[in-house]
Amino acid sequence: MSGSQSLQPDPSAIGRLSKAPFALLPDAPRLFRRRSERFEALAEGSHLSPYLHFLARLTAAQADIAAELPVPVPIASEQVERARANQMPPLDRNVMIAAPGPQDVVDRFLTAIEPAEKPRQAADALRGLREATRETREAMLRNVAADSIPFESLPQHVYLSAAVQIYAAKLAGTLDASRLVPIGTGLCPVCGGPPVSSMVVGHQGAEGARYAACAFCGTSWNEVRIKCLACGTTKGIGYKAAETEGEEATVKAETCDECRSWVKILYQNKNPSLEAVADDVASLGLDLLMQETEYRRAGFDPFLLGY
Repeated sequence: MSGSQSLQPDPSAIGRLSKAPFALLPDAPRLFRRRSERFEALAEGSHLSPYLHFLARLTAAQADIAAELPVPVPIASEQVERARANQMPPLDRNVMIAAPGPQDVVDRFLTAIEPAEKPRQAADALRGLREATRETREAMLRNVAADSIPFESLPQHVYLSAAVQIYAAKLAGTLDASRLVPIGTGLCPVCGGPPVSSMVVGHQGAEGARYAACAFCGTSWNEVRIKCLACGTTKGIGYKAAETEGEEATVKAETCDECRSWVKILYQNKNPSLEAVADDVASLGLDLLMQETEYRRAGFDPFLLGY
Protein backbone atom coordinates (compact mmCIF):
# COMPACT_ATOMS: atom_id res chain seq x y z
CA MET A 1 0.00 0.00 0.00
CA SER A 2 2.81 2.37 0.83
CA GLY A 3 4.17 1.94 -2.72
CA SER A 4 0.88 2.85 -4.36
CA GLN A 5 0.47 5.88 -2.10
CA SER A 6 3.85 7.22 -3.19
CA LEU A 7 2.57 7.39 -6.79
CA GLN A 8 -0.24 9.84 -5.99
CA PRO A 9 0.05 13.04 -8.09
CA ASP A 10 1.31 16.22 -6.49
CA PRO A 11 -1.43 18.89 -7.00
CA SER A 12 1.12 21.71 -6.92
CA ALA A 13 3.14 20.04 -9.66
CA ILE A 14 0.03 19.71 -11.78
CA GLY A 15 -0.57 23.46 -11.36
CA ARG A 16 2.94 24.23 -12.57
CA LEU A 17 2.37 22.16 -15.72
CA SER A 18 -0.88 23.89 -16.67
CA LYS A 19 -0.89 26.18 -19.68
CA ALA A 20 -0.50 29.83 -18.75
CA PRO A 21 -3.53 31.93 -19.74
CA PHE A 22 -3.01 34.01 -22.87
CA ALA A 23 -4.44 37.31 -21.61
CA LEU A 24 -4.75 38.85 -18.15
CA LEU A 25 -7.38 41.58 -18.07
CA PRO A 26 -7.06 44.53 -15.67
CA ASP A 27 -8.94 45.13 -12.46
CA ALA A 28 -8.57 48.90 -12.87
CA PRO A 29 -8.74 50.09 -9.22
CA ARG A 30 -6.35 47.37 -8.10
CA LEU A 31 -3.99 47.97 -11.04
CA PHE A 32 -3.61 51.69 -10.36
CA ARG A 33 -3.50 51.33 -6.58
CA ARG A 34 -0.65 48.84 -6.78
CA ARG A 35 1.14 51.07 -9.30
CA SER A 36 0.79 54.07 -7.00
CA GLU A 37 2.19 52.14 -4.04
CA ARG A 38 5.11 50.96 -6.14
CA PHE A 39 5.89 54.49 -7.35
CA GLU A 40 5.86 55.67 -3.74
CA ALA A 41 8.22 52.90 -2.66
CA LEU A 42 10.58 53.52 -5.57
CA ALA A 43 10.71 57.25 -4.83
CA GLU A 44 12.49 56.70 -1.52
CA GLY A 45 16.18 57.44 -2.03
CA SER A 46 15.87 57.77 -5.81
CA HIS A 47 17.40 60.65 -7.76
CA LEU A 48 14.04 60.69 -9.56
CA SER A 49 12.21 61.11 -6.26
CA PRO A 50 10.20 64.28 -7.12
CA TYR A 51 8.89 62.80 -10.35
CA LEU A 52 8.17 59.40 -8.83
CA HIS A 53 6.26 61.00 -5.94
CA PHE A 54 4.25 62.99 -8.48
CA LEU A 55 3.42 59.83 -10.44
CA ALA A 56 2.45 58.11 -7.18
CA ARG A 57 -0.12 60.85 -6.57
CA LEU A 58 -1.27 60.76 -10.20
CA THR A 59 -1.82 56.98 -10.16
CA ALA A 60 -3.54 57.20 -6.76
CA ALA A 61 -6.04 59.59 -8.39
CA GLN A 62 -6.44 57.04 -11.19
CA ALA A 63 -7.22 54.34 -8.64
CA ASP A 64 -9.78 56.50 -6.82
CA ILE A 65 -11.63 57.42 -10.00
CA ALA A 66 -11.51 53.85 -11.30
CA ALA A 67 -13.13 52.66 -8.06
CA GLU A 68 -15.92 55.24 -8.34
CA LEU A 69 -16.51 55.01 -12.08
CA PRO A 70 -19.46 52.88 -13.16
CA VAL A 71 -18.74 49.91 -15.37
CA PRO A 72 -18.81 51.15 -18.98
CA VAL A 73 -21.06 49.62 -21.59
CA PRO A 74 -19.14 46.53 -22.77
CA ILE A 75 -17.88 46.24 -26.32
CA ALA A 76 -20.60 44.54 -28.38
CA SER A 77 -20.16 40.77 -28.62
CA GLU A 78 -20.53 41.02 -32.40
CA GLN A 79 -17.58 43.40 -32.55
CA VAL A 80 -15.50 41.13 -30.30
CA GLU A 81 -16.20 38.10 -32.49
CA ARG A 82 -15.53 40.05 -35.68
CA ALA A 83 -12.23 41.25 -34.24
CA ARG A 84 -11.38 37.71 -33.16
CA ALA A 85 -12.09 36.31 -36.63
CA ASN A 86 -9.90 38.95 -38.30
CA GLN A 87 -7.17 39.01 -35.64
CA MET A 88 -7.90 42.63 -34.82
CA PRO A 89 -8.13 44.38 -31.43
CA PRO A 90 -11.73 44.53 -30.17
CA LEU A 91 -11.14 47.93 -28.52
CA ASP A 92 -10.85 50.56 -31.25
CA ARG A 93 -8.89 53.39 -29.66
CA ASN A 94 -10.18 56.10 -32.01
CA VAL A 95 -13.80 55.07 -31.54
CA MET A 96 -13.33 54.99 -27.78
CA ILE A 97 -11.72 58.44 -27.69
CA ALA A 98 -14.62 59.95 -29.66
CA ALA A 99 -17.22 58.63 -27.19
CA PRO A 100 -18.47 60.80 -24.30
CA GLY A 101 -17.18 58.49 -21.56
CA PRO A 102 -13.45 59.27 -21.87
CA GLN A 103 -14.17 63.01 -22.11
CA ASP A 104 -16.06 62.85 -18.82
CA VAL A 105 -13.23 60.91 -17.19
CA VAL A 106 -10.75 63.56 -18.36
CA ASP A 107 -12.82 66.25 -16.61
CA ARG A 108 -13.00 64.18 -13.40
CA PHE A 109 -9.32 63.37 -13.46
CA LEU A 110 -8.15 66.96 -14.01
CA THR A 111 -10.29 68.07 -11.08
CA ALA A 112 -9.05 65.24 -8.85
CA ILE A 113 -5.36 65.84 -9.53
CA GLU A 114 -5.46 69.63 -9.07
CA PRO A 115 -4.91 69.66 -5.25
CA ALA A 116 -2.00 67.21 -5.44
CA GLU A 117 1.51 68.56 -4.90
CA LYS A 118 3.31 68.68 -8.22
CA PRO A 119 6.37 70.20 -9.94
CA ARG A 120 5.88 73.72 -11.32
CA GLN A 121 6.00 72.54 -14.93
CA ALA A 122 3.27 70.00 -14.18
CA ALA A 123 1.16 72.65 -12.45
CA ASP A 124 1.50 75.00 -15.42
CA ALA A 125 0.56 72.19 -17.80
CA LEU A 126 -2.52 71.32 -15.77
CA ARG A 127 -3.69 74.92 -15.69
CA GLY A 128 -3.25 75.23 -19.46
CA LEU A 129 -5.13 71.99 -20.02
CA ARG A 130 -8.05 73.04 -17.85
CA GLU A 131 -8.27 76.31 -19.79
CA ALA A 132 -8.03 74.59 -23.20
CA THR A 133 -11.06 74.32 -25.46
CA ARG A 134 -12.80 70.98 -25.83
CA GLU A 135 -11.65 70.87 -29.46
CA THR A 136 -8.02 71.28 -28.38
CA ARG A 137 -8.39 68.50 -25.82
CA GLU A 138 -10.00 66.23 -28.41
CA ALA A 139 -7.06 66.75 -30.77
CA MET A 140 -4.66 65.93 -27.95
CA LEU A 141 -6.65 62.82 -27.06
CA ARG A 142 -6.24 61.64 -30.63
CA ASN A 143 -2.48 61.97 -30.13
CA VAL A 144 -2.81 59.80 -27.03
CA ALA A 145 -4.80 57.19 -28.96
CA ALA A 146 -2.11 57.09 -31.65
CA ASP A 147 0.82 56.96 -29.18
CA SER A 148 2.08 60.05 -30.99
CA ILE A 149 2.89 62.77 -28.47
CA PRO A 150 4.28 66.16 -29.63
CA PHE A 151 7.43 67.06 -27.71
CA GLU A 152 6.30 70.63 -27.05
CA SER A 153 3.23 69.50 -25.09
CA LEU A 154 4.50 66.42 -23.25
CA PRO A 155 3.32 67.49 -19.75
CA GLN A 156 -0.26 68.05 -20.92
CA HIS A 157 -0.33 64.69 -22.64
CA VAL A 158 0.86 62.93 -19.47
CA TYR A 159 -2.38 64.01 -17.78
CA LEU A 160 -4.54 63.03 -20.73
CA SER A 161 -2.79 59.67 -21.07
CA ALA A 162 -3.44 58.98 -17.39
CA ALA A 163 -7.12 59.88 -17.73
CA VAL A 164 -7.61 57.72 -20.82
CA GLN A 165 -5.89 54.79 -19.11
CA ILE A 166 -8.65 54.76 -16.50
CA TYR A 167 -11.46 54.40 -19.01
CA ALA A 168 -9.54 51.99 -21.25
CA ALA A 169 -8.70 49.70 -18.31
CA LYS A 170 -12.32 49.73 -17.14
CA LEU A 171 -13.49 48.86 -20.66
CA ALA A 172 -10.84 46.15 -21.11
CA GLY A 173 -11.97 44.62 -17.83
CA THR A 174 -15.45 43.94 -19.25
CA LEU A 175 -14.10 41.60 -21.93
CA ASP A 176 -13.96 37.80 -21.82
CA ALA A 177 -10.25 36.93 -21.83
CA SER A 178 -10.98 33.54 -23.39
CA ARG A 179 -12.23 35.29 -26.56
CA LEU A 180 -8.98 37.16 -27.15
CA VAL A 181 -6.41 36.01 -29.70
CA PRO A 182 -2.92 37.16 -30.73
CA ILE A 183 -3.18 39.96 -33.28
CA GLY A 184 0.45 40.53 -34.18
CA THR A 185 3.99 40.65 -32.89
CA GLY A 186 4.20 42.53 -29.61
CA LEU A 187 0.70 44.02 -29.89
CA CYS A 188 -1.90 44.19 -27.13
CA PRO A 189 -4.75 41.79 -28.00
CA VAL A 190 -7.29 44.26 -26.58
CA CYS A 191 -6.29 47.68 -28.00
CA GLY A 192 -3.44 46.91 -30.41
CA GLY A 193 -0.88 48.98 -28.52
CA PRO A 194 2.83 48.24 -28.06
CA PRO A 195 4.15 46.92 -24.74
CA VAL A 196 5.57 49.21 -22.10
CA SER A 197 7.71 46.30 -20.89
CA SER A 198 7.41 42.57 -20.29
CA MET A 199 7.64 40.52 -17.11
CA VAL A 200 8.66 36.99 -16.26
CA VAL A 201 6.11 36.10 -13.60
CA GLY A 202 5.92 33.70 -10.71
CA HIS A 203 2.12 33.34 -10.51
CA GLN A 204 0.80 29.88 -9.70
CA GLY A 205 -0.10 28.23 -12.97
CA ALA A 206 2.17 30.58 -14.93
CA GLU A 207 5.54 30.19 -13.21
CA GLY A 208 8.29 31.41 -15.51
CA ALA A 209 5.84 32.60 -18.17
CA ARG A 210 6.42 35.93 -19.82
CA TYR A 211 3.75 38.61 -20.14
CA ALA A 212 3.97 41.83 -22.12
CA ALA A 213 2.10 44.75 -20.54
CA CYS A 214 0.09 47.50 -22.24
CA ALA A 215 0.24 50.95 -20.63
CA PHE A 216 -2.88 52.15 -22.51
CA CYS A 217 -5.49 49.62 -21.36
CA GLY A 218 -3.65 47.67 -18.65
CA THR A 219 -3.92 44.27 -20.35
CA SER A 220 -1.05 41.76 -20.14
CA TRP A 221 -0.58 38.98 -22.67
CA ASN A 222 1.59 35.90 -22.89
CA GLU A 223 4.59 35.99 -25.22
CA VAL A 224 7.40 33.54 -25.99
CA ARG A 225 10.09 33.87 -23.31
CA ILE A 226 12.96 34.73 -25.69
CA LYS A 227 11.55 36.77 -28.57
CA CYS A 228 11.83 40.30 -29.91
CA LEU A 229 8.60 42.15 -29.14
CA ALA A 230 9.23 44.55 -32.03
CA CYS A 231 9.88 42.20 -34.97
CA GLY A 232 9.04 38.75 -33.60
CA THR A 233 12.36 37.05 -34.25
CA THR A 234 13.89 34.62 -31.78
CA LYS A 235 17.36 35.10 -33.29
CA GLY A 236 20.03 37.48 -32.07
CA ILE A 237 18.33 38.18 -28.75
CA GLY A 238 20.57 39.55 -26.00
CA TYR A 239 20.29 41.20 -22.60
CA LYS A 240 21.90 44.27 -21.09
CA ALA A 241 21.61 45.62 -17.55
CA ALA A 242 22.79 48.58 -15.51
CA GLU A 243 25.27 48.08 -12.68
CA THR A 244 23.76 46.15 -9.76
CA GLU A 245 26.78 45.91 -7.41
CA GLY A 246 27.17 42.18 -7.79
CA GLU A 247 23.47 41.36 -7.56
CA GLU A 248 21.65 39.79 -10.47
CA ALA A 249 19.63 42.46 -12.27
CA THR A 250 15.87 42.11 -12.18
CA VAL A 251 15.34 44.77 -14.88
CA LYS A 252 17.13 44.27 -18.18
CA ALA A 253 17.02 45.50 -21.75
CA GLU A 254 16.15 42.70 -24.15
CA THR A 255 17.93 43.60 -27.38
CA CYS A 256 17.39 42.34 -30.91
CA ASP A 257 20.20 42.20 -33.47
CA GLU A 258 17.71 41.69 -36.31
CA CYS A 259 15.80 44.99 -35.99
CA ARG A 260 18.19 46.76 -33.57
CA SER A 261 15.48 47.48 -31.01
CA TRP A 262 15.05 46.80 -27.30
CA VAL A 263 12.30 46.46 -24.71
CA LYS A 264 12.69 46.15 -20.94
CA ILE A 265 12.10 42.77 -19.36
CA LEU A 266 11.37 42.60 -15.61
CA TYR A 267 11.92 39.45 -13.56
CA GLN A 268 8.95 39.56 -11.20
CA ASN A 269 9.59 35.91 -10.37
CA LYS A 270 12.72 37.12 -8.57
CA ASN A 271 11.25 40.35 -7.18
CA PRO A 272 7.45 40.18 -6.73
CA SER A 273 7.18 43.92 -6.07
CA LEU A 274 8.12 44.84 -9.66
CA GLU A 275 5.39 46.64 -11.63
CA ALA A 276 5.42 47.05 -15.41
CA VAL A 277 4.99 50.83 -15.62
CA ALA A 278 6.44 52.03 -12.31
CA ASP A 279 9.67 50.05 -12.61
CA ASP A 280 10.02 51.07 -16.24
CA VAL A 281 10.11 54.73 -15.15
CA ALA A 282 12.29 54.12 -12.11
CA SER A 283 14.90 52.25 -14.20
CA LEU A 284 15.61 55.36 -16.29
CA GLY A 285 19.32 54.69 -15.82
CA LEU A 286 18.97 51.70 -18.11
CA ASP A 287 17.41 53.92 -20.77
CA LEU A 288 20.32 56.33 -20.51
CA LEU A 289 22.73 53.41 -20.85
CA MET A 290 20.92 52.16 -23.95
CA GLN A 291 21.00 55.62 -25.54
CA GLU A 292 24.73 55.09 -25.95
CA THR A 293 24.14 51.95 -28.03
CA GLU A 294 22.87 51.37 -31.56
CA TYR A 295 19.54 50.00 -30.34
CA ARG A 296 16.28 51.99 -30.31
CA ARG A 297 13.68 51.70 -27.59
CA ALA A 298 10.55 49.86 -28.79
CA GLY A 299 8.62 49.91 -25.51
CA PHE A 300 6.14 52.77 -25.09
CA ASP A 301 5.57 54.49 -21.74
CA PRO A 302 3.74 57.85 -21.74
CA PHE A 303 5.34 58.63 -18.36
CA LEU A 304 8.85 58.37 -19.82
CA LEU A 305 8.44 60.53 -22.91
CA GLY A 306 11.02 63.28 -23.10
CA TYR A 307 13.74 61.27 -21.34
